[in-house]
Amino acid sequence: MTHSQQVKLLQASVYVTAVTLLLGACEGGRSDGRPLPEKATETTTSQKPDSQHAEALAVYRAMWRDFAVASETSNAASPLLDDHATDGALELMKYGLRKAKADNVVSKGAPKVDPQVVSETNQEVVLRDCVDSTRWLEYKLNGELKNDVPGSHEKAEATVRLSGGMWKVAKLYLHEAGSC
Repeated sequence: MTHSQQVKLLQASVYVTAVTLLLGACEGGRSDGRPLPEKATETTTSQKPDSQHAEALAVYRAMWRDFAVASETSNAASPLLDDHATDGALELMKYGLRKAKADNVVSKGAPKVDPQVVSETNQEVVLRDCVDSTRWLEYKLNGELKNDVPGSHEKAEATVRLSGGMWKVAKLYLHEAGSC
């Protein structure tokens, strides 16, 4: 399996979770068909939601930066990976990088992310995103593009959790290419 396919598989597994969350978040309507007020889609139990949101968003963005750096060498053992990710999200990234290494491909560039908060509690913030990978492409080890398939846009859903006093992305789901 190629790195692109590996990334897409990683994105697909991340997206399955995301689709479920996004469908619930995107519908946002009442049974009578009227939309809910904008604030009704958030469950805020924290005394400082803005600070919590900001930290969760920063951790999510940092996770993608870490992943992009590790993908430059397809290094699943990169010490950066667990700085901002844990559990399923960490394993998904490592799987994708191991697959890329086996396929002799690396990625250059970086994805563009713009996450939005779907819901939050004291211990967890759920995010949704449309990851733009059009400038994050796979290359053969000789420096040539792996194929002529451009990057894409994929729906992403992530859960950022507070554990041991640190926020980390614990769940990551990427939908299929072109899903947003």
